[in-house]
Amino acid sequence: MANEQQAEQMRSGQGFIAALDQSGGSSPKALKLYGVEEDAYSSDAEMYDQIHAMRARIVAAPAFNGDKVIGAILFEMTMDRAFAGKPAAEYLWSEKRVVPFLKCDKGLEAQANGVQLMKAIPDLDALLARAVGKGVFGTKMRSVINAADQTGIAAIVAQQFEIGRQILGHGLMPILEPEVTITISDKADAEAILQDEILKALDALPEGTEVMLKLSLPTVANFYAPLIAHPKVMRVVALSGGYARDDANALLAQNTGMIASFSRALSEGLSARQSDADFNTTIASAIDEIYHASIT
Repeated sequence: MANEQQAEQMRSGQGFIAALDQSGGSSPKALKLYGVEEDAYSSDAEMYDQIHAMRARIVAAPAFNGDKVIGAILFEMTMDRAFAGKPAAEYLWSEKRVVPFLKCDKGLEAQANGVQLMKAIPDLDALLARAVGKGVFGTKMRSVINAADQTGIAAIVAQQFEIGRQILGHGLMPILEPEVTITISDKADAEAILQDEILKALDALPEGTEVMLKLSLPTVANFYAPLIAHPKVMRVVALSGGYARDDANALLAQNTGMIASFSRALSEGLSARQSDADFNTTIASAIDEIYHASIT
């Protein structure tokens, strides 16, 4: 029953997905923006304790609930930890009505043909089985496009869909994330190639199969309308990709049917030094702004 309710929330719920999945490489930067300098921790374990404390504070905020935040993407270590004494995924759904996802990729390969494929994901089946056991609804995995290279982008999409089928085999919903770097000069050309490759891959999926897509905000407004309307796409969500929140929201609002899945843009303005009242006010404002951009 919970899975059906979560699927319906993802398919038609009004709101956005919070990306709380910073991993080892991005955690120090996320902590610094949060006001926690590197001298505040002396090991990876202490760093992860700090980042978990930040995430726990975010999800505990009164405004962080399924009324506007319909889903949240967790780092593996977060999935294995607790919020307010409950396993993280269980807490999100039972206490907040926020659908839990798991970041399942292990980082990026070196660039080739203008793209960075995902590194191999060892023991993925075991991780997916564990995620199912913990009440996770779906997964997310990221690769990066740095040039409008046909060969490279075709390889990115093929890899995303191959692993996506493996994820579907465990009854989980894959969010496929072939990110186009927002600063490249041929971004619009890369987006055109990407959409064509995704449409071909979607058409090859069995009838009745659905995936989700997480894409960079497009150069041309509503460019991804064919993907949003595709019967095999549950939802198309947008990453902020380095845009400040105001800019990301303004661009998102131009794209009908696309909702946010922001990370840095969500936590912008939050600080470890804020009182709980100030923290909750700040994140409530951020949630409200991103929500309105997502439903416009």
